[in-house]
Amino acid sequence: MSNNVLQAKLWYAQRISAMVLGICVAIHLVIIFYAIRGGLTAQEILGRTQGNVLFAIFYEIFVLACFVHAPIGMANILQETFPKSGLARPLSWILALLILILGTTAVLGVFTGGQI
Repeated sequence: MSNNVLQAKLWYAQRISAMVLGICVAIHLVIIFYAIRGGLTAQEILGRTQGNVLFAIFYEIFVLACFVHAPIGMANILQETFPKSGLARPLSWILALLILILGTTAVLGVFTGGQI
């Protein structure tokens, strides 16, 4: 695959993931405002989210969108800032794995009540 084709695919992946992130952030803010207005405590929120499959699916989609979006942007920034270092790809992969592992662990922790 040529470099131009790869760059085009990464460009599209970042733009599509940005759209998904925009929707997820909006929904997440609505959930926060709902919880705050209702005066819910952290324990009450966790009580409502534990075992809630829709919650887990929504937040895992959020994690996956971050998994796609952030490393592409980080790789571009590193490549432009340090063009000859060769750090862009390995550091962006590390970021991608951290987002995926830590984000999914957080979703599972809230979904299962910390009993993974």
